[in-house]
Amino acid sequence: MKIVACNSNRPLAEAVAASLGLPLTSASIRRFADMEVFVEINENVRGEDVFVVQSTCYPANDNLMELLITLDALRRASARRVTAVIPYFGYARQDRKSGSRTPISAKLCANIITAAGANRVLTMDLHAAQIQGFFDIPVDNLFSAPLFSRDIMERYKGRDLMVVSPDVGGVVRARAMASRLNTDLAIIDKRRPRAGVSEVMNVIGEVEGRHCILVDDIVDSGGTLCNAAEALIKNGASGVSVYVTHGVFSGGAVARVGASPIENMTVTDSILATEAVRVSSNIRQVTIAPLLAEAMRRISEESSVSSLFN
Repeated sequence: MKIVACNSNRPLAEAVAASLGLPLTSASIRRFADMEVFVEINENVRGEDVFVVQSTCYPANDNLMELLITLDALRRASARRVTAVIPYFGYARQDRKSGSRTPISAKLCANIITAAGANRVLTMDLHAAQIQGFFDIPVDNLFSAPLFSRDIMERYKGRDLMVVSPDVGGVVRARAMASRLNTDLAIIDKRRPRAGVSEVMNVIGEVEGRHCILVDDIVDSGGTLCNAAEALIKNGASGVSVYVTHGVFSGGAVARVGASPIENMTVTDSILATEAVRVSSNIRQVTIAPLLAEAMRRISEESSVSSLFN
């Protein structure tokens, strides 16, 4: 078993390798003067079970090309099996046609990852579960819910909690979390009455006097979560905390979260934290390295991974 780290999130790859007690495989992943990606594997990988760790986050296209070229290099080096470990799967939000003459980019990414030489994919909290079906190779989609539920029970023990979905599309995810915590579920109903009129946030559920836990898979601009937090406070919630798997934090998202009523936002390290995230007073990271490491160990040993989904 060998682990190759690309450049998008090397600290996570190092933490995974440390959990497994293995060194990272020596590889050179660099750019030519015109920014073409060049990959060279500096160790013999013939007949090996190789895992490539790479989140396709910002800059998404550069990181995706790094992954594809690394997969091709390993296939041509006669690796026995190559597993693409993609903690954050970029383009996942483009999982359907959003209008006429638009692409399904998540399906395109699945096709090219397979064509590049991946025999298997290990990822986490896909934006839509059906993306697993876009691949013609096995896909293991891990969940952050067990990690988050343990953290919530430790940090908010004794509080009257309520899990909240920030939109209708996230109800299944929030319901699963509410079931783990044995607490109630509320939903934010977001709608725009007409073009040019700001969104109205309606809270479905009795949140008055309760500490609300907003649960989502991705925080990008932060607008939806910050608006949801404001709506919950207006409806009498005693406080609002947020648990999100993938911290994209584009544009002024970190400042927006800092100025919001959100007490604390917890994200995983599926995406490397920027300096703004690291110094933020109300954003914290929890690591998924042990979970990824255990999944990789089980895949390598051909043992069951399904218990990690629970």
